[in-house]
This record gives sequence, C-alpha cells and structure tokens, in this order.
Amino acid sequence: MAYSIDLSGRVAFVTGASSGLGAQFAKTLSRAGAAVVLASRRIERLKDLRAEIDGEGGDAHVIELDVTDIDSVKSAVAHAETKVGSIDILVNNSGVSTTQRIQDVAEEDYDFIFDTNVKGAFFVAQEVGKRMLARAQGSAPGTYTGGRIVNIASMGGLRVLPQIGVYCMSKAAVVHMTKAMAAEWGRFGINVNAICPGYIDTEINHHHWQTEQGRKLVQMLPRRRLGLPADLDAVLVMLCSDESRFINGAVIAADDGFGI
Repeated sequence: MAYSIDLSGRVAFVTGASSGLGAQFAKTLSRAGAAVVLASRRIERLKDLRAEIDGEGGDAHVIELDVTDIDSVKSAVAHAETKVGSIDILVNNSGVSTTQRIQDVAEEDYDFIFDTNVKGAFFVAQEVGKRMLARAQGSAPGTYTGGRIVNIASMGGLRVLPQIGVYCMSKAAVVHMTKAMAAEWGRFGINVNAICPGYIDTEINHHHWQTEQGRKLVQMLPRRRLGLPADLDAVLVMLCSDESRFINGAVIAADDGFGI
C-alpha cells in the first residue's frame, strides 16, 4: 500500500521564496496540492517561480514582502488572505547572514541579521498566527481551523559555528521562539515546529563549495557530502500536513548527522 500526503485545499505562505530553500519549499508544497503564496522583496524572481509552478499545473501567487518592515508584513498577509484565502500553512524561511569574527561585528551587521532572522520571523509568525487563532476561536471565517507553522532555523541554532556567531545566535532565538509559540498556540490546533538544516548546496552558496575553504569544510562533515534542497522535502511536507497533529514544538535537525 502506498502512503501519500495530500495538501489540496490548503493555502501555504512561504517567505524568502525568491531563491534557494524558499523556492524549493514552495514547489514542494505546490506538488503536494497546496496553493502557494510566494513572498519576498524580489518580485521578478517570484514571477519566474510562479510561472514554473503554474507550468506544472500548480496554483501560485506573488506577494511583495519585506520582513524587516512591520507594515509590509501586515499588508502582505492581509493581501494574501484577500487574494487566495485563509493561510493554513506558514513556512517562515527568510534569513540572512554575514561571515566575520565576533570582534569584527558592527552594529549594522548585528541589526541586519537580527532584524530579518528574529524580529522579521517573529512578526510574520505573529501576524499569521493571530489570524489562525481568530478562526480557531470562531471570531473569523474559515472552514479549516488550526494551522501549521514551520520556522526554518539552522543547525547553527543548535551548535555554534566559527565566523557566523551572530547568525547562530539569531537561529538559536528562532528555536526558542518556536517552542514559545507551540506552548501558547498548541491548544488551538496550531502546531509550530522548526527545521534545522545542515549544510545545503543552493544557488546562493554554490560557488563557496568550489573554493579550497569550501572543499575542506565538506571533508569535515560526517559523510563528506552536502545536502540538496530536496533533502528537506519529506520533513517539510510532513510538518505541514494534518498527519503531523501530534508533533508540536519539535526542533528537527536535518543535517546528515553533523550535530551528533
């Protein structure tokens, strides 16, 4: 007997969808049957992704979003629900980093990382979460109550890595944010979980793995290999599905054993 997960009838809001993991997440959820809202600042990239998803028979919509701007967050979520319907799934994926030693971090570097990875992620989840809560409590329309929020953290949130200390600090905050939201919202059927990816080869960092430093790092990994964006598909779809109803507040390492 085959086992499948069907997200038909669900609306998924994916931040940071213009490239890398975000684009993969959007395509994966679309292939599972969900209508996907592609949210990012890079509208032209989103339009290209929408065309790709539409070409596969999916249902994709483009929304401009700057997670560092609270007004933009509120506007994007409201626009998405007006355009597509109530958001059932949030993939909270937007993230940035810098590479530098702790002593070289300037205030603008720190703010750049925390404003996106922590503050931005928090207020996106809060805005979507408030709407999920309203439906669960019967004060807003919607046939589906509860919801699924998947925060994309990092193995760096579980283990400090050299030269990206502030990034690791920010992702550790996302891990605890996930647990706090799960504790408060779980009784309303809103499951909040986090995925902590390891080293993944994406278009953003692909050039690094071809350098001497990048090749040395790969040789230090447990199985001397990088992950691919598609390696996160199964855990993502599971966490977004009704079948994950007993999984709340989980922090799942998808790092090929790096954190052991």
